[in-house]
Amino acid sequence: MNYQVISNNNVAYVSVLSAETPLSREQDALDLIALCSEHDTKLLMLHNAVLSADFFNLRTGLAGGMMQKLINYHVKTALILDEMITEGRFKELASELNKGDQFRMFDNTDEAEQWLLQQA
Repeated sequence: MNYQVISNNNVAYVSVLSAETPLSREQDALDLIALCSEHDTKLLMLHNAVLSADFFNLRTGLAGGMMQKLINYHVKTALILDEMITEGRFKELASELNKGDQFRMFDNTDEAEQWLLQQA
């Protein structure tokens, strides 16, 4: 996994930019949680290139499973998406999740970072 630990105003978060193999199992969410724990943060930024196509196909259940694990472990997560991905049922899911304070989806890094920093 290609990631960075970014610190801004004494708040650190893990930003995962890419992965050699796209994340495609619920176990991968536990790996992300462990990565955050290693760096003593509960804030995570994911770029859509990290996730497999199955994540965006709600029929697979992957998105729900991964998001639930992140929420259960109180890892506040910002997901940066391409506009093309936010269509159909996935767009409905994004709309619902963006009402909460544990998992949000954004179309740019600046807004995602601003939200994460407010969650600290």
